[in-house]
Amino acid sequence: MERMKINGMSCQHCVASVKKTLTALTGISGVEVDLERGEVSYQSNGAEREAVRAAIRKIGFDPGE
Repeated sequence: MERMKINGMSCQHCVASVKKTLTALTGISGVEVDLERGEVSYQSNGAEREAVRAAIRKIGFDPGE
């Protein structure tokens, strides 16, 4: 299971946007977003971490390391 911080999330709409975006990526499954902790966890099945970071940036959030 991969984990990544996401800065800028403030509500359940943000959570839904991140989950929808990452679920649509090829090679990603089991997406769970924790608003309180400001992070996402997911199962990577060959997806590049940078592709995940780019998708998060594209919807207006700042991915951490």
